Amino acid sequence: MTAMSKRFHPKVLFVASEIAPWIKTGGLADVAGALPNALAELGVDVRVLVPAYPALVRALAVTPRAVADILPMGALPPARLLRVPADAGPDGTHSPPMLLVDCPALYDRPGNPYLGADGKDWPDNDLRFGLLSWVAALLGTDASPLASSASSRWRADVIHCNDWQSALAPVYLAQERATHAASVMTVHNLAYQGLFPMTRAAALGLAPESVSIDRAEYYGQISFLKGGLACANAITTVSPTYAQEIRGEALGFGLQGLLSMRGSALHGILNGIDTAYWNPATDPYLAQHYDADTVVAGKAANKRALQAELGLPVDEGVPVLGTVGRVVAQKGFDLIVEAAEAILATGAQIVLQGTGDAAIEARLQALAQRYPDRVAVRIAFDERVAHRIEAGSDMFLMPSRFEPCGMNQMYSQRYGALPIVCRTGGLADSVTDCTPETLADGSATGFVFHPPTADALAEAVGRAIAQYRDPAAWRTMQRAAMARDFSWAASAQRYVEVYRAAMGLR
Repeated sequence: MTAMSKRFHPKVLFVASEIAPWIKTGGLADVAGALPNALAELGVDVRVLVPAYPALVRALAVTPRAVADILPMGALPPARLLRVPADAGPDGTHSPPMLLVDCPALYDRPGNPYLGADGKDWPDNDLRFGLLSWVAALLGTDASPLASSASSRWRADVIHCNDWQSALAPVYLAQERATHAASVMTVHNLAYQGLFPMTRAAALGLAPESVSIDRAEYYGQISFLKGGLACANAITTVSPTYAQEIRGEALGFGLQGLLSMRGSALHGILNGIDTAYWNPATDPYLAQHYDADTVVAGKAANKRALQAELGLPVDEGVPVLGTVGRVVAQKGFDLIVEAAEAILATGAQIVLQGTGDAAIEARLQALAQRYPDRVAVRIAFDERVAHRIEAGSDMFLMPSRFEPCGMNQMYSQRYGALPIVCRTGGLADSVTDCTPETLADGSATGFVFHPPTADALAEAVGRAIAQYRDPAAWRTMQRAAMARDFSWAASAQRYVEVYRAAMGLR
């Protein structure tokens, strides 16, 4: 524990719309499931606030206890606040205490937390996540339903909000006239802003000044995220490079002016990963465990198992390029299709798992049908297969056009599958390109290209294959990649510093 964390023990409410391993659609869930634990290890008194989704409640090892009633505001329905003690996950999953917003009318729905069975947003998502934000704000005021609880007596010093689903909390806090908690707004992906008709302001209990151009108003609509960015005491993004990129027009999505204006409050902090869960030395999904000392034999065994499982010819001498992710243009899956002929001409095999855009899925499936001995495509998601792809691949393709942080490139380095990435966001911050200089000093961990085009991707793959053909150089890169520290410890310390600044402390 650092000297600063010994002196500074803030009460932090970490607010998220999903949390791994229970409710997950993307990287936000991974962050919500891991960062609070790392903060607690630094002495932060952290609580995690999430909706009481039935799937989450069913998975808990204990029954949540009701601790307070939440009175309605605007058109937000009444709700209950439930308390879950620490380490209440299945099989004793390590987690800080959780608080659940219990409102069956809004959260008792199957499947994806944001979408109905038709694949469209729930029409009342404004109320669903307005309520989450409202409860978060309450827990940072003197009206906190826990402030006078004999069993809890807890009021947040900092409300840490994540993405648009909790971004109204700083707006609600700004409406308060009394002393209240500081707020921190983390942007995981600026492309999703939570836009709703201005006519919903009264239903959400937003005062006129809260839906002004200086706060949540965005071209005649309510933008949850703009409101949070305008009102929060501090703003963070999930990588240093993304913090710079979102101040420009290309990736600012209309909010670049606001973010530039708030530049002194904006911090880029690279996400970490769960290094216990993503560990090739202990991973239960692998055909054979390995570490940096046994990577050659370990990856060969896992490659053979992967090739056999996916129906490819078993040949450990063939370079295997793997990828796992959302099959969408943002992730560059269309670039993989366009570069496939050049990639396959090197003698490589391609293995891919994911779901997403139907048109890109169809192109990938057609590619696999054309080259059944060279390309394996799984239009699905299976956690076990995802781990086996990391372990069985020699290289990991991640040609995202933009990537706020990304985690697969960190997993792949940990597993000795050298990443091939576009130079953007967290990919630029976490992968060291293979150059003569980085090879000489032993810091190279992957292959970085730009711009995001099929030709640039193919060129990067060519460089990677050339290095792969040099076993000594390849092992040096694998050892450097596997030695990278992507744990949450350093990132959590940076968040503690941001909390301190948000509270006006020095």
